[in-house]
Amino acid sequence: MAINTLATATLFQNKLDKVAVQEAVTGWMDANAGQVIYNGGAEVKIPKMSVQGLGDYDRDSGYQQGGVTLEYETRKMTQDRGRKFQLDPLDVNENNFVTTAAAVMGEFQRMHVVPEIDAYRLSKIATEAITAKKAGMVTYGYTPGADQTSALRKLKEGIKAVRNMGYNTPLVVHATPDFIMELELELAGKITAVTFSQGGINTQVPSVDGIPLISTPSNRMYTAIKINDGKTGGQEQGGYAKGETAKDINFMILPRTTPIAITKQDIMRIFDPTVNQKLNAWQMDYRRFHDLWVLDNKIDSVYLSIKDTE
Repeated sequence: MAINTLATATLFQNKLDKVAVQEAVTGWMDANAGQVIYNGGAEVKIPKMSVQGLGDYDRDSGYQQGGVTLEYETRKMTQDRGRKFQLDPLDVNENNFVTTAAAVMGEFQRMHVVPEIDAYRLSKIATEAITAKKAGMVTYGYTPGADQTSALRKLKEGIKAVRNMGYNTPLVVHATPDFIMELELELAGKITAVTFSQGGINTQVPSVDGIPLISTPSNRMYTAIKINDGKTGGQEQGGYAKGETAKDINFMILPRTTPIAITKQDIMRIFDPTVNQKLNAWQMDYRRFHDLWVLDNKIDSVYLSIKDTE
């Protein structure tokens, strides 16, 4: 009996979307997309609100008229990525196709899709923060563990810088394992844990002043990355690599409400061997749109500690 490929594709699509948010260290950023209008394809509409400040109250005429502006900015997800996979029917029969395909796609997403989404998001935030040149929000030349340095002081200085910009909302810190290790050694067992929620899953993570520290692999903490197209010579492996002029990030501090991130899998297509015109094999077409934005009026909320000198 033939497998219902449409139902299978829908099942994979929903499951992989959920897993992408849960496994990505930046998955918490997707929660800010709740007010974004998305109707399929690559375009989204992002709400942007501005209001006027206080005015004097007049005992005769009362309140001064205030203005509220709500606009929807149309943005396009620039990351349109995909891969095609073939599974030979000699290795995969009708009965175990779903199990095998799930294992293949799960491994592909865990090893390649999720790290690329994380690296892209963090590098884009870093690039925009560096470009904005907000005084005191980007620091250079600190190596965790170096003599006469304090990881705790560096972190506290970053938190202070964000607070001084007027952001008193909950913050999140993305930090490399090297930085977190130095912080834990310095605090000598005094570091506390907090519950951090992402994609419907609660986890315990280390914290300072109640601010969660998300351990982020060093190979996702670059100020810029190179996206491989998967076909050009030298880029056949796909994925991403550190940008030629990129610098290494120690940690990044930002409010939970600052980044707006979206990742959407396009309709996943599955062709069985009787339909596949090119090969006698199961074929799975995987395509994912994703992007991240920081609104202009929030870019001053991002603090970066960069390992390299300026």
